[in-house]
Amino acid sequence: MAVENAKVLIIVNNWGIEETELTRPLRDLKAAGAQVTLAATTLDPCETVQHDRYEGETLTPDALLSDVQAADYDLLVVPGGTCNVDRIRVNKDAIALAQEFAHEGKPIAAICHGAWLLVNAELIAGKTASPCRYIAADIENAGGHYVDKQLTIDDKNGWRLITSRKPDDLDYFVDAIKDALA
Repeated sequence: MAVENAKVLIIVNNWGIEETELTRPLRDLKAAGAQVTLAATTLDPCETVQHDRYEGETLTPDALLSDVQAADYDLLVVPGGTCNVDRIRVNKDAIALAQEFAHEGKPIAAICHGAWLLVNAELIAGKTASPCRYIAADIENAGGHYVDKQLTIDDKNGWRLITSRKPDDLDYFVDAIKDALA
């Protein structure tokens, strides 16, 4: 499959999303020709933040988390933002989606705090990941292996996990997503 033919799902809570961790993959993948769906907990506008504290851009979701399913997509993206992921990691629809992607052998890309969702979805055991350092203990306690790198790709357990630490790593993160869709 080529990026031009790929269907990508990005999932978020409606507020507290780190702006560039959502907008860069969303826009870069669309510019490369992928069909990108932004699914949120509600159809209210998605309010992003910069550095977890300054007001960012507001985006309109395309769908509800409860209305999308892994079978319709090729790859899942989970942006960070402390408040975003702290809420989405306990959302039953988000957890089920992550589990469906993994069980169907489809790639999941999570940046910064995004990997927290995978901890709650019980998918991180046996995986090596490089999320932000603030959740390193959560990764380790869930049976994963934390590394401090710009990008980590792990194909263990039948599905690909792509992780990056922070917005400074977005070039590597987005390129790895494109490569996974190539």
